Amino acid sequence: MRTNEDRLPHMAVPAKPRHPTGSSWQVSHEGQPFFSHRTGGILYNVKVGDSCFGWPADHLEPCVSAIAGTGGRKDPNFALQGFACVGNQVRVLTGDAKGEVGVVTGKHGGIETVMMDFADDVLERMSYEDKLLVRSVGPGLALLDYPTVKPWNLDPALLAKMGIEEVDGKLEVPVAAIVPGGLMGSGIGSSTPFTGDYDIQTADPELLEEHGLTNLRLGDFVAIVDHHATHGWTTKKGGVIIGIIIHADSFKAGHGPGVTSLLTATDGTVVPKLVDRANIAETLGIGRARS
Repeated sequence: MRTNEDRLPHMAVPAKPRHPTGSSWQVSHEGQPFFSHRTGGILYNVKVGDSCFGWPADHLEPCVSAIAGTGGRKDPNFALQGFACVGNQVRVLTGDAKGEVGVVTGKHGGIETVMMDFADDVLERMSYEDKLLVRSVGPGLALLDYPTVKPWNLDPALLAKMGIEEVDGKLEVPVAAIVPGGLMGSGIGSSTPFTGDYDIQTADPELLEEHGLTNLRLGDFVAIVDHHATHGWTTKKGGVIIGIIIHADSFKAGHGPGVTSLLTATDGTVVPKLVDRANIAETLGIGRARS
């Protein structure tokens, strides 16, 4: 698959682990108050490859959640959200874990965090004062023979490892699940698919079972059908978004596992292909697949 990878800028983008988010009582989609772990933090036992479900937590982010500044679109944090891409290398610059390397695994909207995977022994040495550096490459990526396919948030090195096959002028993309567009919730309508994510609603267990979504894992590659992300997340008959699951389930109405967009098209060029274990952990040997 020909790309313009040789013309993409490689940029150093600073980051740091994000302090865990605290809160008072919240209300679930069933009207029940709850208090739980939320976003942010260095998590020792939640990784890509783990289930999205069963955690007594809301929007739980795997491994390390990172920010650059205090948040907002005029802050350096918005640059981190925009320029960091799934698959980018992350290096620890300071502290007891100095010199260790990790991988960007997703981008969470609203609070603008970037998910990063590191080995267990690195997490044990990491602190919230550490400085991180993302080697950003991916914004501006184009598929030269498929001009109607728009990549977002995707390191070209990860694209090359996703097992995509060119068949009769189309791209067959391995995915762990196919999500009906009607299940998409929080985030729909955003005009900036190069930052953040949007959520698969999980308030109806029967619908999840019907569409084979009860086994979703953090880091799964998924297809959202009858949707597209060319200029923002919206509905489109025949459209497809290939994305990655970046945070766990939610108790809130309109929320659930979050998806960061990676590829999108509206003309049938992108064809999802269901396979076992289409997950960034297996693709890159990280998270639960790390040896």
